[in-house]
Amino acid sequence: MAPSRIAVVTGASSGIGAATARRLASEGYRVVLTARRKPRIEALAEEIVATGGKATAYALDVTDRAAVDEFATAFKTIAVLVNNAGGALGLDPVATGDPADWRQMYETNVLGTLNLTQALLPQLIASGDGTVVVVSSTAGHGTYEGGAGYVAAKHGAHVLAETLRLEILGEPVRVIEVAPGLVRTEEFALTRFGGDEERAAKVYEGVPDPLTADDVADTIGWAVTRPSHVNIDLLVVRPRSQASNTKLYRES
Repeated sequence: MAPSRIAVVTGASSGIGAATARRLASEGYRVVLTARRKPRIEALAEEIVATGGKATAYALDVTDRAAVDEFATAFKTIAVLVNNAGGALGLDPVATGDPADWRQMYETNVLGTLNLTQALLPQLIASGDGTVVVVSSTAGHGTYEGGAGYVAAKHGAHVLAETLRLEILGEPVRVIEVAPGLVRTEEFALTRFGGDEERAAKVYEGVPDPLTADDVADTIGWAVTRPSHVNIDLLVVRPRSQASNTKLYRES
């Protein structure tokens, strides 16, 4: 059987997901773009095809298990699953955090990753050379005030990846976790703050050269294209101006 060259990318409608889809397409993968916003992923698929790549769009909510299971029936084998769908909501302290926000973050960041991984793991194994990528966050490896809901969700994503790697040892599937720090994308902070552009802009105010979506996609592409016997268990990537979740250099 020829090795599979299909790569599924969740949350591919913008930011890191879209950049990763472009990067994997440039590496010769037939990229399957998934996200809830169908027009966006269709436009991205058209862009990738127009530049010589192979891509298809599939509207999908990763928290809808029935829809995920139906999606998985389209494949006999896949080479790569990039669990990128996620996001943060709010920056409230534990004492006043909205449980609905916490629930949504957990369902998207953790259960969404679980749904896709469970549904496509047989196809990854059947490929004889599969790779699961979990895009977590430095929030999954530390804490900061106001971030408990998001931090808890990303800790869950980290533990999912770490445990899966233990449980499927011996199968022909790698489990890679990429944990970005401060990344400036068009939507992450804006979504976190409910569309408040001024508040979203303050996240990056004075910080020279935060990471871009392309920086993270480049990291993911590098990890995925290592020789099959090389597993990049965990790769933490931050901008030079960030030393930890709470320590940033800002120009005055």
